[in-house]
Amino acid sequence: MQSSKINLAILWQNAGIAVRLVQIAAYKDFEGNSRRFGQAPRYYGLLGLIETNPGLSQTQLAESIHLVRASLVPILDKLSADGLVERRSDANDNRIRRIWLTPKGKKLMAKLNIAAQQHESRMMAGFSKHEKETFLQLLRRADANLSHNSAEVEDVA
Repeated sequence: MQSSKINLAILWQNAGIAVRLVQIAAYKDFEGNSRRFGQAPRYYGLLGLIETNPGLSQTQLAESIHLVRASLVPILDKLSADGLVERRSDANDNRIRRIWLTPKGKKLMAKLNIAAQQHESRMMAGFSKHEKETFLQLLRRADANLSHNSAEVEDVA
């Protein structure tokens, strides 16, 4: 007879797999508690980058989240069709497309920021301020180890 308890130890022996498991759980929690906002929660981080860096080029945006530009274009098409972002040509180079949140996108982000704060509270429950800072610092270091453009990204610490 098989035990109903699954041994998950193998999943927690590899940092990459452990990060992915936590990412999946975090994603499900955040999206599950913000369904009322449609598909926008799926792109919260991306929208947050655009909000914080208005006029960011598509290439810079893609690189900052470890995507190739071609993978980002359909996402931006969707967000644009939903009226959340707008793309404009660069004033000096028409080949460069820059991204801004629309007024509708800004309004939605104000609501999503509240949902994100609630999610953050659930996810980091029981962590001290120091533990959270250390956790985020370690994640940034792991990201930098895997990023080719880590020197170009402003440290958020």
